[in-house]
Amino acid sequence: MSPDVPPSGSVRSAAEVNEQIRALWLRAGGTLSAQERVEYELLVVEWAEAIRCEVIEAA
Repeated sequence: MSPDVPPSGSVRSAAEVNEQIRALWLRAGGTLSAQERVEYELLVVEWAEAIRCEVIEAA
C-alpha cells in the first residue's frame, strides 16, 4: 500500500480521493500492478465512504 493512502475513517473529501485515484491511473499508465490494484481498491472504498458522508451532511 502507498504511504499516501490514509487509514480507514479518513476525513478527506471525495474530490481529494478522486484526484488520488486519477493520479494512480496516470502513474500506472492504464494498467495496474498487483500492489497498485490493492491501493486502488482501498481508495475506491475511501471515496465511497466520503461520498456517503457528504450526502449525509447535505441532508
